[in-house]
Amino acid sequence: MVHSLGITLDPESDAPLYRQIAEQLAARIRQGTLPAGFKLPPSRRLAGQLGAHRNTVVRAYEALGAGGLITSTVGRGTFVADRVDAPPQRTEALGELPWGTLLSRAAEGERLARLERLARTAVAGDVINLTRMQPSDDLLPHDLMRRCVDHVFRAEGPAALGYASRQGLPRLRELIVEDLARVGVPASADHLLVTTGSQQGIDLIARALVNPGDAFLTEGRTYSGALNVLAASGARVVGVACDEQGPEISALQAYARRRVKGLYLIPNSRNPTGTTISTARREAIISWSHRASVPLVEDDYGADLDLDGRPAPPALRALDPDVFYLGTFSKKLIPALRVGFVLSPAPLTQTLVSLKHAMDLGTSALLQHALAEFLARGYMRTHLKRLLPAYRDRRDALAEALRAHLPPEVSWAPPSRGVVQWLTLPAGVSAEEAFEEAKRQGVLVSPGSLYTTGARSREGLRLCLCAEPPARLADGARRLGRALDTLMRRRRAASAAPARATIDLF
Repeated sequence: MVHSLGITLDPESDAPLYRQIAEQLAARIRQGTLPAGFKLPPSRRLAGQLGAHRNTVVRAYEALGAGGLITSTVGRGTFVADRVDAPPQRTEALGELPWGTLLSRAAEGERLARLERLARTAVAGDVINLTRMQPSDDLLPHDLMRRCVDHVFRAEGPAALGYASRQGLPRLRELIVEDLARVGVPASADHLLVTTGSQQGIDLIARALVNPGDAFLTEGRTYSGALNVLAASGARVVGVACDEQGPEISALQAYARRRVKGLYLIPNSRNPTGTTISTARREAIISWSHRASVPLVEDDYGADLDLDGRPAPPALRALDPDVFYLGTFSKKLIPALRVGFVLSPAPLTQTLVSLKHAMDLGTSALLQHALAEFLARGYMRTHLKRLLPAYRDRRDALAEALRAHLPPEVSWAPPSRGVVQWLTLPAGVSAEEAFEEAKRQGVLVSPGSLYTTGARSREGLRLCLCAEPPARLADGARRLGRALDTLMRRRRAASAAPARATIDLF
């Protein structure tokens, strides 16, 4: 609807109607279309002309008045103010700052660019997304968490809306320690720091240990978030050769005499490969770390995500109190919770607490109170009893479909823990072209290049099985198989094409 003042209302817009009215009138006042002293229609009349509620126009006038654009006098009406300051104008002669030359190396990294391209990929309703490493909406404990949040507001009142202790709520830390004991990790609340997700924990450890140029080791394929955080800290990130048991000790020994500030590991359900480091290899890694004086950083995001009823090997932290141990509730509970923790070696606890306080003053008190209540009521065990069978069904549905639809040249094995499935592609097929062809077929997968630190031998794809129901996982596997078949046919056709004849002129 267009009014004589030039107001056009769009009921489909995300902007509230009062804001649409206020913004359009403000533009006309600043342009001089509505001059100083111009009398605006009474709110009731303008509302009737626009087909809007009177309160909508009243709110618009109030917003304009707060901005000094109009004045209202009881008995006289509403007028455009005598003096309206125009918005500041850009001085074009100055030009823009040379942002391209000001960015840090971390901000310009190719891995960040690849992640951004993946994040910007449009996901229509019929596209199956196998990149999201989070529970689907039907597996989130909405009702249980709502009860906890409601209880927090009743029991804590305004205290839940202020800052929490720098180290984290004492009650939550004690409950996390109890939860860790259940999975065989001895801990003390005195050495546990609550963080805003486990990724902040990686960042804090890097800030505590790394000077620009220091080497920091990771597995050859590992969590892309850790690679980005370590690179941003100024570390020289070095991928270590791995086999099915974990990092090769011979490869680690090559760094024994170098200045290395840490080794980041995901022992259980390694992201992206889904495999688990054996107990013997864990013990050997700990022995190497003490001989080489290299701290270990253990990311145990999948401690509870056992799909086949087999307990995980002992955590590195359970074998050595000098290990930094990271945990998170995002992958198994609610992604938006963004609450994790670091169990640190005793001498480093206060260092990490101070670094966190300098960074963000503390993790949300409201979310910490809610999580503490969730754990105290035993809701985590209730939730896992529902979550793990669902993940097992999804793992099995995906595996059955992969067996039926993938080309035989693709190698893979279903995971026994966690929520990621790794596919190793045949020689000659790159992860990037597989990603693009799969996208054309309507399924999103994560190219293995996101998870590597350097040169790659055989590339692969990571699939996540937690964010889609079994039927869509099976359909996604079918679409992916079609995409890989297309690439394999192209490769065979290219290798079968006769070489062009050449003439040797000399």
